Amino acid sequence: MNIPNLLTLFRILMIPVCVVIYYLPYGWAYWAAAAVFTAAAVTDWFDGYLARRLGQMTPFGAFLDPVADKLIVAAALVVLVESHGDIWMTMPAIVIIGREIVISALREWMAELGKRASVAVNMLGKVKTTLQMIAIVVLLSQNPSANTDLSTLGLIALQVSAVLTLWSMVVYLRAAWNELKPSAG
Repeated sequence: MNIPNLLTLFRILMIPVCVVIYYLPYGWAYWAAAAVFTAAAVTDWFDGYLARRLGQMTPFGAFLDPVADKLIVAAALVVLVESHGDIWMTMPAIVIIGREIVISALREWMAELGKRASVAVNMLGKVKTTLQMIAIVVLLSQNPSANTDLSTLGLIALQVSAVLTLWSMVVYLRAAWNELKPSAG
């Protein structure tokens, strides 16, 4: 067990902490949940940086890191959908979670074919993830019953990230299309 892997495990442990804090009956709970989510999101960048910098990349870390990312984002989106209860939150959440399932399956399948590099993370995916994380932090920090400018901005950012999510999914599917298309025989 090394520091990058411990940070990844920490990120997973922060999921129930974030959810529990979000539902506490205190005015500060939303900001605290957003802070926990932010800390977890920062560890995503930091564990990868440390793994590369210290030469501590492991198969366990390579497996667990993307799982941890998807789990915390999905948990936060489910909490936000439940607390906001409207289509403007629900549709982007469905797009984001659905895309993660599709791309995870695509990467696994392409790895079996020995062609995982053709569906490696690209800059569009990084921009999408950054905007998505910012949107989630902003939305977690706001009381869902308060219609603030900041919550509106967070919702718009989430919807834009959903569009980027679809776009990046198309990019990945196009990159894998030669393996996906039906054979002529």
